[in-house]
Amino acid sequence: MRHTEICIDYTALQHNLQRVRQLAPTSQVVAMVKANAYGHGVENVLDAFHDADVFGVACLQEALQIRQLGCNKPITLIEGVFSVEEMPIALANKCECMVHQQQQIDWLLQYKAQYQQANLKVWLKINTGMNRLGFKIQTADDIDAIVQPLLQAGFKCIITMHFANADELQHPLNQQQIQLFKAIQNKYPELQYSCCNSAAIYNWADLHADYVRPGIMLYGASPFADKSCHDLGLKAVMHFNSQIMQIFQVNAGESIGYASSFVADKTMTVAVVAVGYGDGYPRAYQQDNFVNIAGHQVKIIGRISMDMITIDITDIANEVKIGDTVQLWGDKINVDDVAQAYQTIAYELLCRITTRPMRKIINKSTQ
Repeated sequence: MRHTEICIDYTALQHNLQRVRQLAPTSQVVAMVKANAYGHGVENVLDAFHDADVFGVACLQEALQIRQLGCNKPITLIEGVFSVEEMPIALANKCECMVHQQQQIDWLLQYKAQYQQANLKVWLKINTGMNRLGFKIQTADDIDAIVQPLLQAGFKCIITMHFANADELQHPLNQQQIQLFKAIQNKYPELQYSCCNSAAIYNWADLHADYVRPGIMLYGASPFADKSCHDLGLKAVMHFNSQIMQIFQVNAGESIGYASSFVADKTMTVAVVAVGYGDGYPRAYQQDNFVNIAGHQVKIIGRISMDMITIDITDIANEVKIGDTVQLWGDKINVDDVAQAYQTIAYELLCRITTRPMRKIINKSTQ
């Protein structure tokens, strides 16, 4: 059997959620489990996140999966419904809706009685500079025309925004967004508020407000380019492992893999590992990239294939054999470092894992 697997560390999930609680002790926690829990499998994380207050998903389809798994915890659709036909389904499954444009408010008003009878809150998304979703706000007074009709209709509202540069503390747009958000808080102190993603949770304790919305930090990766998960007190959740399937030698001048892009400059011992882009491991690294085997960081050489990679084990050949475990990322190889080698972010690597690797939960008590 091909032993390429994704191990989800249950205790690491719990640890990372508690880290959020430590950082934002007075806020409710919206645990983001969109995109199949950032590639970890939503069915694998719900129980570990039982202490979260709300689950955040991108769309109704993701919410329904959570309900089908038997979870009754509150759910927020952070992009709202995509059609009026989704409104009764959202209501039947007790999903709170984000509204970021007028049409969604119109749909909400059509279902006013049912929505309020279900005691659901409306998450009103404002655009303070991200320029993606949300009602564009330039002054605190601009929000009146949006929020007043909702309040007069009897809806309970949570005002929410999203930082464009929360991972860059000194970016000038941050203060522009913060000042506008605080002005709205001062104007409507009776409402609830939410603006902090993972990076903002670390950077601005005074902005934690009523709800924080951690995502990547729950899965043990860093939202910052210059800080590791260890620096942030987090633990890696996904351990992406495979095994050595062949060991051989190449001579100086011989090439390895597609396009013969790697040419040995000396006699080398090479191992083939049973993983590739068919499993979700990315293909085109831009900088030197490494895996971990037998406690050693070992360099990947040659092109990544659909089902295999090749690694240089020359210096540890006496310690390695066919069948040995190789970690692509996890507790021994930081997924953020792998992402840097590919000039991308850990979010993408975690989300792009395919269904082919076997998945299992580790470190979950049976008691």
